[in-house]
Amino acid sequence: MNITLSADAKLIKKGREYAKAHNTSLNQLVRDFLRRVTGGSDVEKAADEFLNLAKTMPGYSENGFKFSRDAIYDRNNNG
Repeated sequence: MNITLSADAKLIKKGREYAKAHNTSLNQLVRDFLRRVTGGSDVEKAADEFLNLAKTMPGYSENGFKFSRDAIYDRNNNG
């Protein structure tokens, strides 16, 4: 489906420059934006799921190793 949008010429120019710098088109930027704000983004859903898991999981590895701040600090400073 095609739609027509209107915006300030400077805004359109900046949008096209941004799109070009990110190897995409202004149309794709608008589509991606609409997908994000309407909840149609798989990336957003995945990020929400990751945050939920990070908040609810205990943080242990399968072999029982538990990270500690001291252990990580010592490893970074000792080699």
